[in-house]
Amino acid sequence: MNTARFAVRTCAALLSVSNWCDCAAVQTTEPSWLIDQHRCMFCHTVDTPHRAPSFQQIAARYRDVPGAPGMLEEKLRKGGEAHWGDVAMPSAAERGGGPLSASDAHALVKWVLSQ
Repeated sequence: MNTARFAVRTCAALLSVSNWCDCAAVQTTEPSWLIDQHRCMFCHTVDTPHRAPSFQQIAARYRDVPGAPGMLEEKLRKGGEAHWGDVAMPSAAERGGGPLSASDAHALVKWVLSQ
């Protein structure tokens, strides 16, 4: 089998596994355009607290909490109270990225929880 074809099939298999279960061991692809559009990196980083917790800290706290993905998706869309200090999460509109669809919020949360 051609090496490139094998790599593509392997990646496709891994993505289907990550879609089938929310396995922390399988990291999903970073939704860079959503992260940029919604200015996530203004307050967050992947691995170090900044103005807000890092994505790794968020994943460590919420990865195995039932109902957490839905709560985080809602918080991304509508904003919410501060759980990590004094700074509340602004709504998508307040962040300047425009409205955030439920499917885009799901993609962002899925990626963050895979960290």
